[in-house]
Amino acid sequence: MPRPAGRVLTLLELLQSGGTRTVAELADRLGVEGRTVRRYVDQLIDLDVPVESVRGRYGGYRLAPGYRLPPLMLSDDEALAVLLGLVAGRRAGLTTTQHTASETASAKIRRVLPKHIARRLDTLLEALAFTDRPGEFDTPDAGVLLTVADAVRHRRPVSIRYTDRDGRRSERTLHAYGIVAHAGRWYVTGKDARIGEDRTFRLDRIADARTLPGSFEAPTGPAPAQRVLSGFATAEYRHAVTLRIHGTVEQVRAHLPAGVASLEEHEPAAGEDRATERWLRVELRVERLDWLPPVLAALGRPFVIERPAELRDLVIALADRLTSCARRA
Repeated sequence: MPRPAGRVLTLLELLQSGGTRTVAELADRLGVEGRTVRRYVDQLIDLDVPVESVRGRYGGYRLAPGYRLPPLMLSDDEALAVLLGLVAGRRAGLTTTQHTASETASAKIRRVLPKHIARRLDTLLEALAFTDRPGEFDTPDAGVLLTVADAVRHRRPVSIRYTDRDGRRSERTLHAYGIVAHAGRWYVTGKDARIGEDRTFRLDRIADARTLPGSFEAPTGPAPAQRVLSGFATAEYRHAVTLRIHGTVEQVRAHLPAGVASLEEHEPAAGEDRATERWLRVELRVERLDWLPPVLAALGRPFVIERPAELRDLVIALADRLTSCARRA
């Protein structure tokens, strides 16, 4: 059972999160009765914390505007969650160009941890192993990331200076729909106002971002994450591949996720039963074909290669190699 002092601090944290909190809500969060909440509020007031009482149907308690919050206080679980989040963020590559920021933040938190918690954290980090390598991705500038995020939230156009994968530089006006973290990189998706089409940009390739006057309406339809994945699947790469695969969406997606391929139902020919002839048309754009034959073999489903012929040759070559190896004693 938490001690009263702990509940008073929890009450302060709830009020710091902003807005007006009703007595019933606070009582429920603290696990006490309404009169106990009022007693805790009186204790905060005795500590010179300016808690205001709001009357009316939707009344309750709130902190006075402009109140300077006390130093950050974290429970043991909260401190552990923050530090593990910093470790995971560094390994996943989801940091900004200020590579030292997460390290200095970790150091500051560790310096104020009680010794017994610090020892437990060190024990965990020593015992913790990862199955993947730390991320070594290019990371976005913190100022660019925050400027674009603000433009997304307030639906404001943003001017960006962008360098594409071929090194070409351009300045664009973007109506940003959302920021997406995918496979260790940060992306922003939105409409390129100059060409009037949706585009996805890597945030680490944006050299500068500046909010412009005006506003725009976000479109209906797919969420930003789905727009990014669809953009990957239809990007302009060297080879356009079209397949027909007999199976369910789940079976195909297990090997060809949404960021790699687009799927649609393939209409059966006249006289064929849709239930037994369940084929999916799969389209993807790839720079290289050599990784596809093993993926198609791993599907374990019948498939037809519509294009390109080069992929058909690679699949036959893989089948011959597997057959030769299987026949060896």
